[in-house]
Amino acid sequence: MSIIVPSFKQEGTIAEDLNRIKQVADKLRYPTEIICVVDGKIDKTFEKATNLANHKSNIKVVGYEHNKGKGYAVRFGMASSKGKIIAFIDAGADINPNGISMMLEHFEWYNADIVVGSKRHPASKVIYPWQRKVLSFGYQTLVKILFGLNIKDTQVGLKFYRREVLEKVLPRLLVKKFAFDIEILAVANDLGFHRIYEAPVELKNDFGNTSVITSHKFIRNVLSMIVDTLAIFYRLRIIRYYSDTNQRKWKFDPELNFRVNIG
Repeated sequence: MSIIVPSFKQEGTIAEDLNRIKQVADKLRYPTEIICVVDGKIDKTFEKATNLANHKSNIKVVGYEHNKGKGYAVRFGMASSKGKIIAFIDAGADINPNGISMMLEHFEWYNADIVVGSKRHPASKVIYPWQRKVLSFGYQTLVKILFGLNIKDTQVGLKFYRREVLEKVLPRLLVKKFAFDIEILAVANDLGFHRIYEAPVELKNDFGNTSVITSHKFIRNVLSMIVDTLAIFYRLRIIRYYSDTNQRKWKFDPELNFRVNIG
């Protein structure tokens, strides 16, 4: 099993984050690798993560100089992963890594293709500002209308994938930032991977106050995400960009070349 940890400007928490994830991973019934991807070496996140990895087994740290977005970072980590099950969890203190064990149980129980952590699962424990809840509900309604995904939350930074799904899906993807989660789910569903389920998470967002919600940067990010989502719909439903017949049009990035062979 592989656990990808995308990290951006996390120098203050990255060592603790990786330690907490490792404590959970060491108790799983599968051999597990943890791959920390530093999405831009603009602070000491890479150095602190590497220093920890030098003293811990099964932790690997990779990264690159400039920030390219969470979607790129997750795919970068997946490209060097070895697991038959591949997960990712955001760095930071928002998501309790103990949820990894719960996700794995759901993954095996349902024989799933994908399991997504969901704030709206009835068993989730969530501290989340009401403004974010309204925005999340509106966005998930849009996603359901556009793509027919039968899940209530697509944006939590904790997801599990069967390797076979990623082998099929990743070479087709374009989004590197805000709508990366939606692109994977929509394309996977379109390719016939319909066993997509939700699992509970324990999540605390302490950044979602009113001033953040109304900030220009936040509004700009929301608008960018909506634009990316509509672009995914256009590529998926209108021009059929993701279909096998358009394989020659897929953009190849050697850094994101997903290895089919395990090991």
